[in-house]
Amino acid sequence: MTITVHNHVPREDLALGLVRAEGVTGAAAPAALAEEIEALVAERAGRDLDARQEALRKGSRDMLRNGKYKPTGRGKPASEYLMREAGKDNFPRINGPVDATNLVSLKHCVPISLWDLDLAGDPAEYEVRLGAEDETYVFNAGGQLLGLRDLVCGCALEPSGGSRALVTPIKDSLATKLKDDARRVAGIIYYPLPAGSREHLEQATEEFGKWLGMCGEGVEVGWGVALPGESGDL
Repeated sequence: MTITVHNHVPREDLALGLVRAEGVTGAAAPAALAEEIEALVAERAGRDLDARQEALRKGSRDMLRNGKYKPTGRGKPASEYLMREAGKDNFPRINGPVDATNLVSLKHCVPISLWDLDLAGDPAEYEVRLGAEDETYVFNAGGQLLGLRDLVCGCALEPSGGSRALVTPIKDSLATKLKDDARRVAGIIYYPLPAGSREHLEQATEEFGKWLGMCGEGVEVGWGVALPGESGDL
């Protein structure tokens, strides 16, 4: 199945890397992925980011400065949490698809969302937009709400014409978070274009797809990019 993602964020600096993978399993990361994570965490431990990595880190914050939303404190991009945990040698290990997501996020210093396509209701179209004034979703098992006002949100388009927020660069919703029985997933790389390039975004997106493709037997992977104001099919 092909899905379409529309980049409706009113900014000229936020591009999207898009990946779909069908046939994944929620098992532990395959050996090659686990080894790649170990090597990257060891490389990052106790070291400062280089100039390019720091530009991507800062750019990832800057692209979230919209309206009243400020990417500080607990509102920072999730990629910064991964950087901090890697520095403490406490990098999370969840399952193959989530670990693949975290690896690419840490390596390229950009936030990434991942969700279960079936739990999302299997829509054919999504959009990435800014959250509405009173919009929220539950992000953990404790029922805590994330306020989405002016936050970049990945949303499922509804037949009625509205859209339902599923993921953000900060925390993804509990409703579509991967469980062990997830088989069909999609992901979004939120990419600060002025801090990098389209070529680098394509490289990171293809790499994301490659690692997801290793998380099962015969996994079907599609990927693409959506620059500001564009749509991507995958």
